[in-house]
Amino acid sequence: MFRRLVVVTSILCATMWRVGAADFPVTGSVVDTSGAGIAGASVQLQSANRTALRTTESDTNGSFTISGVAAGNYRLVVSHADFESKEIPVTIGAEAPALFRIVLALRSVRTTVNVQGRADDLTGIAQSATQGTVGAQELEDRPILRSGEVLETVPGVIITQHAGGGKANQYFLRGFNLDHGTDFAVSLDGMPLNLPSHAHGEGYADMNVVIPELVQRVNYQKGPYYSDVGNYGSAGSANLEFYKTLPDNFFQVEGGMYGYERAVFGLSEKVGSGSLLFGGEFYHDDGPWTHADNYFKYNGLLTYSQGDNAKGFSITAHAYRGTWNSSDQIPVTAVPLVGFFGALNPSDGGNSDRYSLQAEWHRQNDRSRTQIMAYGFYYYLNLFSDFTYYLNDPVKGDQFEQQDSRFVFGVDARHTIFSQWGGHKVENTFGLQVRNDWVRNGLYRTQNRVRTGKNDGNACNDEPVDACNDEPNLTAVLPADTDVNRFTDTMAGFFVENKIQWSDKFRTVLAMRGDQAIYNVTSLTPSYTAGELPGAPVVNFASANSGTVTRFMPQPKASLVFGPWSKTEFYVQGGFSFHSNDARGATQRQEPISPDNPFPTATPRIPALIQTKGSEVGVRTTAVPHLQSTFSLWYLHSASELLQDGDTGGTVASLSPSNRYGLEWANYYTPLEHWAFDFDFAESRAFFTEVDPDDAAPNSAGGKRVPEAVGLVASAGATMHDYGRFAASLRLRAFGPRDLTSDGIYRSNATILLNAEVRYRIANKWSLVVEALNLLTRRDHDIDYAYTARITPTADAAFTDVFHPVEPIQVRFGLRRTF
Repeated sequence: MFRRLVVVTSILCATMWRVGAADFPVTGSVVDTSGAGIAGASVQLQSANRTALRTTESDTNGSFTISGVAAGNYRLVVSHADFESKEIPVTIGAEAPALFRIVLALRSVRTTVNVQGRADDLTGIAQSATQGTVGAQELEDRPILRSGEVLETVPGVIITQHAGGGKANQYFLRGFNLDHGTDFAVSLDGMPLNLPSHAHGEGYADMNVVIPELVQRVNYQKGPYYSDVGNYGSAGSANLEFYKTLPDNFFQVEGGMYGYERAVFGLSEKVGSGSLLFGGEFYHDDGPWTHADNYFKYNGLLTYSQGDNAKGFSITAHAYRGTWNSSDQIPVTAVPLVGFFGALNPSDGGNSDRYSLQAEWHRQNDRSRTQIMAYGFYYYLNLFSDFTYYLNDPVKGDQFEQQDSRFVFGVDARHTIFSQWGGHKVENTFGLQVRNDWVRNGLYRTQNRVRTGKNDGNACNDEPVDACNDEPNLTAVLPADTDVNRFTDTMAGFFVENKIQWSDKFRTVLAMRGDQAIYNVTSLTPSYTAGELPGAPVVNFASANSGTVTRFMPQPKASLVFGPWSKTEFYVQGGFSFHSNDARGATQRQEPISPDNPFPTATPRIPALIQTKGSEVGVRTTAVPHLQSTFSLWYLHSASELLQDGDTGGTVASLSPSNRYGLEWANYYTPLEHWAFDFDFAESRAFFTEVDPDDAAPNSAGGKRVPEAVGLVASAGATMHDYGRFAASLRLRAFGPRDLTSDGIYRSNATILLNAEVRYRIANKWSLVVEALNLLTRRDHDIDYAYTARITPTADAAFTDVFHPVEPIQVRFGLRRTF
């Protein structure tokens, strides 16, 4: 396979040679939206990697000239104190470039600028201390094991994995084990990535669909304070913005240990009056596992765009396909049996597809701004997992299948009016977000990926019920079709936001948001007879678990911003938000037959939406030269931890609401031209309001700790940019330990990883990249749980630590050609 990649690379690179051109001037004019020239605008010419080359100012007519520019790709950054900044790509070829006419829109209350990364000063711009942007250069300099780690650029976020590489990552932030996305909203150019009522878990967000090299920036914010963020945004949100025009076309091949192979390319060209960008990725990885992941994925992106910040549109298509085997988490007691990187069920794994199309249109002048985005996508997942091995059926094992197929359509429209009230600058924004998921998903009992009924030998062991006829050794039949449904999941949200600049040192953001959930569920689960005992009950799931549910959730929000004084700004925020629960649980009145409920069991319907509320105080400062620093104290309350469990089909609930609180400290320091240092620290605590006995260790009364809530998170990095032919980065990442049970009896150890990356420019267009992962060769855990499992058919059931290890030290190489 790698030999084929080398051959393809050689053929492509042989065609990617371009002859240089003579030096030319870059000339043009800077005007406002009425066409009047803007005097004194800063015009900076940057290299493709954002190194400042030359700076000039526009004259009294708005004209500017930068002389003696050699052929190549550049960026032109134009800014003025009273206007929004703008950045445009510039290509100098064999002929002199045309005159540039750069239109700047009047700066609004929020003082929006084209922020490129953490080095940019957000004082006077951001709404909170925990709002920020990570740029393409910072993403490029960061060594990553998997594409989901792009989100680890958000301070305080940890990305892990508890199964094969094709499954969505596990997310941790602000005292939450966010599972695969609950309470952390992720979007791709504004299109939601999270999937409600997903077969495996609420809010499932699969970052494998992302090609990191095509991400221009990551915009993030934390807490329930932002009017344009609805479902899943309680802990935080991140929007990945993709390039519409690349600074350089590129092709890159990579290879490394454990069967790692990758090829990725990106091309953008002028087509008519717009720009066409297309890119693709081929990826394969076996991992260090005894049973290879054999993970194949294919990603493609195609974008056509026209216009600028004042007026324009874009149309983007994404395509993803992945197949894999999976080495799921194993109990520590299984290590002598299968090894540290072994698997108890080698037939686990899955496949997934996602194909999307989205279109965006915007326009802006000095009076208003309008943006409309529509999207649609098809998604499919077939996932086989086994977390308890032989606990319930010692003959066929405990493997199960989760299947999710859906079509999704949505619209996001917003309109902002710029005005003045009593001499104060004002922005009023009105927004509408509507999304509908047409879903068919199911939970099935399987053996070696084949659906089959099973026998639960534990059904009457602990506490005989009426269905057991006082026979503690009676076996319950678990049907192959555990929970099968067809439904629509509709979410409609609106928001109104008001921003006022009351004075040079004080501004406010007040907002009201409302979301309406509509679930319409049809259960397709076959009727069930509880065994062959006389008078055994029959459950008609179609009638018991079908229905329609609606729920409305209002969410007021407020932010107060004070300053800046001495380059320091202060923030006070408060607000309400929510996360949705699974549509199936909201209409369910009979628990599906599963190991948790082996006999017919009535259950109350769970709430469709769960309210959260939080508050925060923070500070942002650039008082120390070259240092961006933020600090915040936050609190978050969740009305319930109640949710629908995709692994069993049943519902799981805590006995009480939960409270989380913590602090975050983020720093980005650029003391010298070629050097950047960052250090981020977060500490949080999570507690139920009452004792939780259900998540306690055996023979324990329980405690108030929320299991698996991450506490300490720290990351630090040192990066050297373009020092001669070299660039390098060294990054440290640490999190834990954390409680695995509500009583704190079971706890995980800390996880610490050190990664490095070195880039060397071989020639003008060629570069070599070397990544070294887990340099400390630590045998830490990526994830830990504590529960009861049986590792062989004859072993005793045992409550113990269940883990998935981090990958061992490995080296990867890449060869890159730009053109």
